[in-house]
Amino acid sequence: MKKNTRTGVGFLRAARSRIRARASAAVRHIFLAGFGVMMVYPLVWLVFSTFKPNVEVFSSPGILPENWVFTHWSEGWSAIRGHTFGRFFLNSMMISALAIVGTVLSCSLAAYAFSRFRFPLKKMWFAVLLVTMMLPEQVLMVPRYILFMNLGWIDNFAPLTVPHFFGASAFFIFLITQFIRGIPYDLDESSFIDGCSRVRFLWSILLPLMRPALFTAALFTFMWTWQDFMGPLIYITSVRLYPMPLALNLFLDAQAAVNWGALHAMMTFSIAPIIALFFVAQRYFVEGIVTTGIKG
Repeated sequence: MKKNTRTGVGFLRAARSRIRARASAAVRHIFLAGFGVMMVYPLVWLVFSTFKPNVEVFSSPGILPENWVFTHWSEGWSAIRGHTFGRFFLNSMMISALAIVGTVLSCSLAAYAFSRFRFPLKKMWFAVLLVTMMLPEQVLMVPRYILFMNLGWIDNFAPLTVPHFFGASAFFIFLITQFIRGIPYDLDESSFIDGCSRVRFLWSILLPLMRPALFTAALFTFMWTWQDFMGPLIYITSVRLYPMPLALNLFLDAQAAVNWGALHAMMTFSIAPIIALFFVAQRYFVEGIVTTGIKG
């Protein structure tokens, strides 16, 4: 009799535990779903505002348009006289592509040196690298402008791309260095014993292992370069060289009455590559952040 009673009590406790676990999971899912809707709402509103009349964009509280307009995309595409947004899109793609290539090449080489080579004052130079990460960009604007002006780089893509080929991104050097330090040094020694040179080891063995960190650096570089406004504003003066952020700003200045539907259409067009790239490379992005975070 006592055994049956204990069995019944244990069954009730297990059932209560399962109910509490399911209730807790339901509350978490409801909270996350509500938070997700709150985060996605501005993007959904932006997309549907491209189909609203100009007077309805900020006056109507609903997301869906009351009167659908399908001409904002064509109007926004050619809103800047003498140029289309295809030109500005190609400018942004060129700047971002060169920045990605330069960041991946230079930062991977610098990180390999910091993590695997021994040279004088190594710790001091790495400390200097960390200090440069803490400098605000506003402090460097004037010296950089003077330097690039003396080099004759004003009003072209050089100030926005060339520094990436010389390890200007201290954050990515630090990130990749931390990732490489998590790879056992025994792999280096076994490769050198088999006659592998350092260059061959970096190219054939280390770079494939560094893929998550490199994807993370490339993705961050693309996002930061694509949406950079201050850099092109300082160094580029010709409209034909404008990237997307400057073109959107010019769109506002180009009309006395702003066509908000057309502007939102081009804003949607400008953020589409970032969203698409994030979903395509999400696995590498998360993996690179996690691995560089737990290895030191």
